[in-house]
Amino acid sequence: MSTPTRRPRWLPALLASAAVALAGCGGARGPATVDAGAAPIASGSASISASPSASGMGPSGAASSAAATPSPSSSPTPAATPSPAVTTLGPGEGSVTVLSYRGYAEYGGTDPAYNWVGRFETTTGCRVNLRFPASDDQLDTMAAGTAFDVVSAPPQVGGRLIAERKVAPITTSLLRNYGEIPSWLRSQRAITAGSQVYGVPYLWGWYATLYDSVETRPPAGAGLYSARGPVMLKDSPLTIADAALAVKRQRPKLGIGDPFNLTRPQLDAAMALLGERGGGDRFYYARQVQALQAFAGGSVVAGRGLPFLMETLRAGGHSVKAVRDDPATGWVDAWMVSATAASPNCAYRWIDWASSKDVQQQASARNMLAPANPGACAYHGKGPAAAGRARLAKAVCAAFRVPDASWGKKVVFAVLPGSDCENRDGPCTDYAEWAARWRSLAG
Repeated sequence: MSTPTRRPRWLPALLASAAVALAGCGGARGPATVDAGAAPIASGSASISASPSASGMGPSGAASSAAATPSPSSSPTPAATPSPAVTTLGPGEGSVTVLSYRGYAEYGGTDPAYNWVGRFETTTGCRVNLRFPASDDQLDTMAAGTAFDVVSAPPQVGGRLIAERKVAPITTSLLRNYGEIPSWLRSQRAITAGSQVYGVPYLWGWYATLYDSVETRPPAGAGLYSARGPVMLKDSPLTIADAALAVKRQRPKLGIGDPFNLTRPQLDAAMALLGERGGGDRFYYARQVQALQAFAGGSVVAGRGLPFLMETLRAGGHSVKAVRDDPATGWVDAWMVSATAASPNCAYRWIDWASSKDVQQQASARNMLAPANPGACAYHGKGPAAAGRARLAKAVCAAFRVPDASWGKKVVFAVLPGSDCENRDGPCTDYAEWAARWRSLAG
């Protein structure tokens, strides 16, 4: 493969924001850590409520193994409606509390080129109170015990919120931009229950098997886990699903269907594959920027990573490729409304705002993740920063194959592992067991 002679214009922007934005799911997207006890930050009229720091990163940040919060073993499908859905949109309440990763709600404090909170406040009159968790685990904890109106939830957190009836069904007809999100994304199992919708997709991504084409051969399927390292894997219990997909091909008689709903023998087989090689042969990364550094520095020669990571490495002159037709797992981060929201009208306005092409483009470029609204890929706003955002978002969309509507349907998207196998013949293993087994492997 020839080495690029020119670096695309979006590469410096990526490297500059990678520590904040590069994400990984499965519990997977990379928000920055907030120090415990930090004073609130303010910019314009947005108030930022700092939250205690935590070590793991989740789908958007990557690993949630260190202190994983046990999830219910029951199905994420609730037995009854959590709370009455909003059926008409009334006047805004004057403020809205948004529980979100850093980078998912930007007010211009880090980079003035990214500010959709300030314009939302000016346009709607709803003052935004931002609460930033530092990891999926902390998000789960805050969602369980902190008052909020709207939350950006990864599958394992959203699944628990739905199961415990802590989020309300969403009346999608009240959201003007909802129809611009593809139906295959709107109908994801992680955000629906029966005929009801509990989440509106915001950002999403999927993982590919990447390898250094100079240093190693394509480690397809189980080869990634059985080959000699150094190999990198994201530090998350949901990485078990990646291994389960490989086992599905390797041992079809085990009957693995959905890699996120595994019987105990199936889970045992996936863990056995993950444990075939360990020690110095495995590098578990918590943030995508760590994966970037590991590949760029030659510490690893293969691993599971986001497609945009490959594009970034290629632009820097590294011979990184993706294994063709390797099964892909992914995740969707979605906005959900609290069942006890104090400001449901402002919450709906926030979700609709976050689903617009303009905001979606900013969020995609800022976090290096695929936008739920594909219109963001071609959107071009006004102002000096618009051209740079448009170029970067276009590159991100191409890497995640957003324009290819058929591709998303091939990705196996994460759901909260539950003991009832989503009403199939069970029993299956739940997320608490996955987290415990992962800790025993990765530490």
